[in-house]
Formats: sequence, structure tokens, C-alpha cells
Amino acid sequence: MTERSSYRQILRSSSIIGGASVINILIGLVRTKVVAMVLGPAGVGLIGLLQSLMATAATVSALGLGTVGTRQISEAAGRGDLQAISDARRALFWGTLLLATLGGLLFWGLRHILATRVLNDPLLVGVVGWLGLGVALTVITGTQGALLRGLRRIGDIARISVYAALLSSALGVSALLAWGEQGLLIFLLSAPYASFVLGHWYVAKLPRVEHPTTLRAMTEQWKTLARLGAAFMVTGVVVTLGHLMVRTLVQRQLGAEALGYFQASWAIAMTYIGFVLSAMGTDFYPRLSAAMHDHEAANRLVNEQSEVALLLAGPIFLAMLGLAPWVIELLYSSAFGDAVVVLRWQVLGDVLKIVSWPLGIIILAAGDSRTYMLTESLAITAFVGLTWIGLPLMGIEATGVAFLVMYVLYLPLVYWLAWRRTGFSWKRDVLVQFSSLLLLALVVFSVAAWSKWLGAGLGVTAAVGLGMHALARLGHMANLGGTLGRLATGSRKLMMKAGMWHE
Repeated sequence: MTERSSYRQILRSSSIIGGASVINILIGLVRTKVVAMVLGPAGVGLIGLLQSLMATAATVSALGLGTVGTRQISEAAGRGDLQAISDARRALFWGTLLLATLGGLLFWGLRHILATRVLNDPLLVGVVGWLGLGVALTVITGTQGALLRGLRRIGDIARISVYAALLSSALGVSALLAWGEQGLLIFLLSAPYASFVLGHWYVAKLPRVEHPTTLRAMTEQWKTLARLGAAFMVTGVVVTLGHLMVRTLVQRQLGAEALGYFQASWAIAMTYIGFVLSAMGTDFYPRLSAAMHDHEAANRLVNEQSEVALLLAGPIFLAMLGLAPWVIELLYSSAFGDAVVVLRWQVLGDVLKIVSWPLGIIILAAGDSRTYMLTESLAITAFVGLTWIGLPLMGIEATGVAFLVMYVLYLPLVYWLAWRRTGFSWKRDVLVQFSSLLLLALVVFSVAAWSKWLGAGLGVTAAVGLGMHALARLGHMANLGGTLGRLATGSRKLMMKAGMWHE
């Protein structure tokens, strides 16, 4: 694959997944606004806590099958080995069915302990018990996604994402509007239910498995899935438990409203960066897994993905830093004003996160589960520890500072590990893009902390300028045609007149 065709592939997958993410964000505007108005900051915080608890249980139950399953299927697809694909698909199906059933039943059995010990509210026993159904559906959905990612069914993944968001929002919002707090359980279960139904629909449309699979072949697949998956499961558990611990610390030290502020900023930060990170997980991870035998090709792919991610996300970071107060009020309400400072710190952390993710995926694609487990565990431990230390000193702002410091520590670690694994180093263009974005983000952050109006003006201006550069650069790299190509050409001409672009 040539460099330009590789860039076009990255842009294609990013545009498909990113387009789906943009639609999800618009749908989420309605969902989030309803939750904020019906339940207030305390209700938003409780939803975040229950979702984190459900995610932790699903991560434990899945045993890392989703992550390893993607790797197994993409490697087999890269070799054109239809028998290996059949073996992996059947092993995933039966393994998932067993784990989802066990996970859901165990969660239901522990509902009293979880409600009283973790949530500190015995009245939530019934709600927690029913979340066991959400755990089972989430496990199944994860392996449906693994199959589609491994086979590079990017369009299907995007469609599932959008349709699931529409269906879950319709169900969840209707329940809250009709029954208020009594509709909370339906709201929580609507997302895993919608994802499961739509995932099943699209997986059922895949070509049937024609090659027979022996019990011995499935056993070998299960051994690989269990060996690698156990470490990835531990990693996932540590990360989701870390997020749960941060929410618990905030709730117990600062109260339910402060937890709502944290949940609001966290949800926004995870949503707007999701269009880039989702593309990495959907297309980049399987491509890198198939290329890991060739270190030169793998390193080139990581550099290409890093540059595209910076160009796509950079303008959004700068706009978000400047417009954070208005974004919070639009998505939630003026009662969530304390979430603004947390969101700004998280955006600074996301600038580091966007370049660290491709490096972490090198470790993931190489199947080095122990190293991946260690690095992710160290990062989340730093996040929890710094939050615990900072909450009494800085209040809710400490969560945002801890998020930034976590990635200050994580980025050099994964860069060093990637260098050891494949001899990786950033090419000059990536370094320039990254350092420029980081400098601009720091300036906008500082100005916005002094004056929200000046910060907004500077953030939007910087975002527009960086957006023009990104469009020109992406058009040049991928030789874009059509309307987008004409816009890229126009952007390059304007920048050349201003002395900001040289062919």
C-alpha cells in the first residue's frame, strides 16, 4: 500500500466512524439535556456511578475476549486463512455465551454487597440486580464488535453506533420523561439492549461459516483467548475500577453534586475525542495487528495514524478550551458551572492522550499482554492516587489535574516501550503538529482562565486557523478529490498568500 493510499484509508475509516460519532453527539445533546433537567447534578452523578459499576462487571465477565478476538480474526483475515477465521468465530460465540451468562448471574447474586458496600445505598439493591442483564448484554456486544472489527466491517460498525444511539435515546429519554427517577433503570439498560439487538442484526448478515471446526481447534482458540484475554481483562478491570474509585472518592468527599460535575465534564471529554479514538480501535488496531511482523510498515502506520489524529482533533481541542462554559451550559445547565475547569484540564490531557494511544496500540497489537497490563495499571493508579491527594486541597478541580498528570507520565512510558518493541520514533511532521497543538492549547487554557470571553475568541480563532491547516495538509497527503479536495486546495492557496504554506 502506498503512503497516499494508506492516508486515504485512515481518512476513510476516520470519516465513517467520525461521522457516526458526530451524529451520536447530536443525539447525545438531547439525551444529556433531558437527564440534567429531570435529575439534576446528583442524578447525573448517580448515572455515571451505576454505568461505571456495570462497565467494571462487564469487563471482568468478558475475560478480554473482545480485544483478543479482534486480534485473532484480523490476523487470520490478513493471511486469508478462512479456516482460522471460522475457528475464531465459533470459539468467540460459545465462549461469549458462557461468560455473559455467568457474569450476569454473578452480578445479580452480589447485588446486596454492591449496593451497600460500593454505592453505600441499600435502596439501590433492586436497580443493581437488574443491571446484571446489562452486564450480560454488554459482554455479548463486545464480542459482536470484535468480529466486525476483525473483518473490517467499518460501515456496519458505524451504522450500529448510530442506530443504537437513536434507539437507546428514544427508550431512555421516554422513560425519564414519563416516570422521572423511576425510569432510571430503563435509561441505564437501554444502551446495552440497543447495541445488542443491532449488533446481532448485522452479525447475522455476515457470510455463514462454511468451514467445519473441530473441538480441538476451538480448544486451541480458547487457550489463546484465555491466555491473552486474562491479562487484558485484568487491565480492563483495573482501569474501570480506577474510574469507579475516582467517582466514589468524589461522591464521599465532595458530595453527589460534585460527582455530577465530574460526570458532566468526563462525558463531554470522552464524547468529543471519541470520533478519533473509535476510528483507531475500529480500523487502526486490526490493520496494525496484521502488519506487526514488519516493524518498518508498523512504524509508518503509527506515524500516519498519529498525524491524522492530531490534524482531526486539534481544532476541536482548541475550540473546546475556549468555549467550555457555553458547552457545559448547552449540554447540561447553568447549575453545572463547576464542571468547566475540570473539562479544560481534561482537554489538555487529551492533547497528550491523542498521541499516546497509537503507541499503546503497538503493545496491544503485538500481543504483549503483560506489558500492556503494567502500563495501563500504572497510569490509572496515578490517576486515582493524585485524585485522592488533590480532592481535599483543590476540590473537584483535582480530578482534571490528575487526568492531565496521568498522561504526562503515560506518554513517555509508552513511547519508550514502542521504541523498544519496534524501534519506533515520531517523524518530523508528527513532532511539529504535536508541539504546535500543545503550545496553542496551553496559551488558550491560560487566557481562558483569566477571561472567558478572550479565551473564547482566541480558542475559536486558533481552531479556525488550525482547521484550515489541517484541511490543506490532509488534502495534500491523501490527494483528496471532489468537494473536500477543492476545499483543501482553496485552503492551501489562502495559506500560501499569507505565507503560512510552502509546497
